[in-house]
Amino acid sequence: MKAALITRQSPHVHEAVTVVTDHPEPAAPGPGLALVRTLCSAMNHLDLWVGRGVPGLKLTYPRISGCDACGQVLAVGPGVDPAWVGLRVVVNAAQAQPPRAHPSGDPEPQTPAYELLGEHTDGFHRERFLAPAEALQPVAPDADPAQAAAFGLGSLTAYSMLVGKAGLRPGQWVLITGIGGGVALAALSICNALGARAVVTSRHQWKLDRAAELGAVAGVLDSGADWSRQARQATGGRGFDIAVDSSGKATHLWCVKSLARGGAYVTPGCTSGPDATTDLARVFWHQLRIIGSTMGTPAEFAQVAALYRRGVIRPVVDRVYRADDIAQAYARLAGQEQFGKVVVDWR
Repeated sequence: MKAALITRQSPHVHEAVTVVTDHPEPAAPGPGLALVRTLCSAMNHLDLWVGRGVPGLKLTYPRISGCDACGQVLAVGPGVDPAWVGLRVVVNAAQAQPPRAHPSGDPEPQTPAYELLGEHTDGFHRERFLAPAEALQPVAPDADPAQAAAFGLGSLTAYSMLVGKAGLRPGQWVLITGIGGGVALAALSICNALGARAVVTSRHQWKLDRAAELGAVAGVLDSGADWSRQARQATGGRGFDIAVDSSGKATHLWCVKSLARGGAYVTPGCTSGPDATTDLARVFWHQLRIIGSTMGTPAEFAQVAALYRRGVIRPVVDRVYRADDIAQAYARLAGQEQFGKVVVDWR
């Protein structure tokens, strides 16, 4: 079986990736599992972290990353409806972990812990893989597998941030930083679908122009200086109900300064660093919310998958690589110049 192996931990992940043709086949699916043939897999920033090393997580090499895929179900294990066989599917890589008994007898924290297929275990950058059947969602038989592969984790993350945690409503103003990445573009698509008004930022004017074509109300060019006043001007000075920011250190304070009273800053990551400077006076005076968001629930994945099947949200594909050229896909992702998802075709 063909598979893409990260052979060692490296700051330049593409240099540590090799494609093999003799990787062991998955075992026959056990109870609750499905065997899936990969049509396309998609890249996330997490693919780079798996190669560079994830703080607090001991990873061994070689290993296979990849937490987004579109495939066809080949077989199912005991307890799984055989009607899944033959269907084209996408996979929810976010696996909520069962509650653990606390020695004090105190209740489990309110939010679940997640593990991710493709991070904690081998992922989808291979020709066939096993996945929990409960993690599957069907797509149309003629769905574009590259676009479907681009749908999963980014759309789930954005939907959980906006709808599940921040309570997005029609007519609200949403600020999205770093447009061009998967989560940011998914957030824009969800805002459009649900009747919210999105303003985006980028270091590149051409990305702002592309976002305008996709429905962004306005764009703010990030030159490295405080752009919060310019962003608020796009709302007529009102400010934003929600700021979606996966950059962290470089943009957090300006997002906070852009929020309207009662607004929410929601973060699923911090690619520019975790040690952000904030403004606590503004936080309490304007009664702001700061919300961390990791992946999403199975119910949220089902809800956002339904929007995708209806054609209400459409993932943006940046570039598609052949499986043999997957090292170039890692390099493209690391260069941070993509607009949309980087996809790998395994057919």
